[in-house]
Amino acid sequence: MSDSILVTGGAGFIGSHLVERLLEAGKTVFVVDDLSTGSLDNLARVRDSTSLHLIVDSILNHPMMKDTIGQVDRVVHLAAAVGVRKIIEFPVETITTNVRGTEIVLDCCDKHGTPLYLASTSEIYGKAGDQLDEEHDRVMGSTAHRRWSYACTKALDEFLALAYHQEKGLPVILGRFFNTVGPRQSGEWGMVVPTFVTQALAGDPITVYGSGDQQRSFCHVDDTVRAVLGLLDAPDAVGQAFNIGNEQEITIMELAELVKDRVGSASEIVVVPYHEAYGEGFEDMERRQPDIGKIRGLLGWEPEKSMDQIIDDVVAYYRGVAAG
Repeated sequence: MSDSILVTGGAGFIGSHLVERLLEAGKTVFVVDDLSTGSLDNLARVRDSTSLHLIVDSILNHPMMKDTIGQVDRVVHLAAAVGVRKIIEFPVETITTNVRGTEIVLDCCDKHGTPLYLASTSEIYGKAGDQLDEEHDRVMGSTAHRRWSYACTKALDEFLALAYHQEKGLPVILGRFFNTVGPRQSGEWGMVVPTFVTQALAGDPITVYGSGDQQRSFCHVDDTVRAVLGLLDAPDAVGQAFNIGNEQEITIMELAELVKDRVGSASEIVVVPYHEAYGEGFEDMERRQPDIGKIRGLLGWEPEKSMDQIIDDVVAYYRGVAAG
């Protein structure tokens, strides 16, 4: 693996865990993060490391990005506007950050010949449901529903990254995250596990949006970071996209009940229709299950942490936050 690495969004949930692992491996790590969804608290364990170079700025600052990428051997691009509620409430920021930001990163990587890992998302599959392999057709909703704007921006990011690879020879790897969860994830923008956990810990109603029958797959951030590190070390991954997730499914209602049980909470579970949560016309998918055969075949990678372990880790984190 490269000796010096830039992690955009490195003060975010996934980014901070990755930064810690890279520093533990003896790498020099640059972080660019505007702290719009990330936090310096996420880097508290490593802030004093002499191998960490933190730049609080936007990836939309083209001159800064060009200068920073010129100082590293590889870029891991995680910075993005994420979360259903953020997408609904701030569509211009979502589209600009995800499209223009990635365009700038790719342009700078191309100028310096710097290999790029691009974080993508299961959202690019849209309404398509189970056993989603990397070549599965995408099924998108109407452009009238801003819910789908994030999916389309990340798909455009993938098209652009692969175009740089195919036309200009830039080494790129695409990793599609499927519901990564764990310590430090915030429920502020609609992430379901931290939302349920904080509600259960407070004794507040656990709010299940939609019917609760929709199925999801959750992957612990430690497993996700392990997959990213494996792909960075795999020459055969260049020019390809990989699903990173857990094939085991759980309904959202089952998740709410499991969180309540693991916390030991007396919270009531309340079903809230989508239109009350996100407005009229909101659309969601009933299933989103990854097929991870491709990354399993290349790296032998499998998620190791169970749903119980995921919830317990998130509960422990938020209990620690509450204790100060």
